[in-house]
Amino acid sequence: MSTYHLTDDLFFPPVSDSDKDGLVAIGGDLSPERLMLAYRSGIFPWYNDDEPIMWYSPDPRFVLLPDKLYVSRSMRSVLRKEEFAVTFNQDFEGVIDSCRQMQRAGQDGTWITEEMVEAYIKLNKLGYAQSVEVWKDNELVGGMYGIRLGTVYCGESMFSKVSNASKVALIVFIQKFKEEGGQLYDCQAYTDHMASMGAELIDRNDFLKYLDVQNPSA
Repeated sequence: MSTYHLTDDLFFPPVSDSDKDGLVAIGGDLSPERLMLAYRSGIFPWYNDDEPIMWYSPDPRFVLLPDKLYVSRSMRSVLRKEEFAVTFNQDFEGVIDSCRQMQRAGQDGTWITEEMVEAYIKLNKLGYAQSVEVWKDNELVGGMYGIRLGTVYCGESMFSKVSNASKVALIVFIQKFKEEGGQLYDCQAYTDHMASMGAELIDRNDFLKYLDVQNPSA
């Protein structure tokens, strides 16, 4: 089966047409309209600078249900000490820039291209992309950003310049998200870090049911 190549039309093929790696389509652009259509359809962009835009919807999907968030004893101790301050959507550009520059084990470079930074800053200004900031001594030391779709939050990336900062961002966010009626945090693809926090693999069709609440026609 050949991969679908997008045109200027705002359209994605059904995610059921994806290949074994979850690749749904190639090409298109990162306009706010196309990005939000993708997220509402269970699709996200993931590619490197030297590649065309590639759109994925993996099956199974890696997610964190707020009720299943695991906070270790050591992290409960860190939170009690209140050595970090946490804010929401106060420095989106600082967070995404830090995520872009973060060196990650086993990765050569970053998938957060300049084009993606510009696109998600636009989504932030439109109210779709949101960030969490973690501060220590008035310095931005950790955080994360993603796309909010009602009761679903699609986590894109996180960073930590000091030990535990990204975990603090996630824990405080999930607790707030749950209080606001949040039902699912989309991790997209498996990582040991998120698995240790309670994330699990679920069938893609089950994941899409959560999105159907936000966009029945997607």
